[in-house]
Amino acid sequence: MTALLRYQTGLLLRSQRWLAPLLLYVAVLGVGVSVGEPVLGALGLTAAALLPVTAWAVRICVSQESPAARNAVAAAAGRDRAHLAALVTGTALPALVGVVAVLAVTATGNRRGVTALAAATTGLLAALACALTGAAVGALASRPFVRAPGWSLAALVLGSLLALVTTGSPAKHAMTALITGSRTMTADPPWLAGAGSVLLAAACAALACRATARLE
Repeated sequence: MTALLRYQTGLLLRSQRWLAPLLLYVAVLGVGVSVGEPVLGALGLTAAALLPVTAWAVRICVSQESPAARNAVAAAAGRDRAHLAALVTGTALPALVGVVAVLAVTATGNRRGVTALAAATTGLLAALACALTGAAVGALASRPFVRAPGWSLAALVLGSLLALVTTGSPAKHAMTALITGSRTMTADPPWLAGAGSVLLAAACAALACRATARLE
């Protein structure tokens, strides 16, 4: 699996297709987050923006290989393991950027009534919930389930929106915790949302890998 992850990461970095979701994330934070604003509200936007960005990055990773290259990798390592490596790569890189953003916002935001540790913990758990929920959306909105690029993009946008507003979504739960905390100036780390997002992402990854092995 390590070799597959290095392979997928190398493909992504060399293709420079990661620039578009990264620039989108930076633009959202640049417009929506200001130095000195209440930290929990700023962390809410920082985490929420990760969801569509991660979904986009996952879609990029699972579709960046040519059919010939995909078949060669599948023959050497197994189609399901190759697909899992693409999913992990597409999730890990935005998540790392999100961690840096959460720490930066925690350091520069107004933490009145909230300790730095509590704010960082809450922000990191919310970022985890949003990133993994976005990974689940990306896994379901791309191959092997949705092959046409236009329909895949439409499914990704709609899925990201629903994941942010639907009751029961880990991302929605994390956002609710941050919004409530910003009003009461108390940090309530969304542990349940973090755990739920791990289960959701694992289930969607397993489903996508099994479907890939059967359908491609």
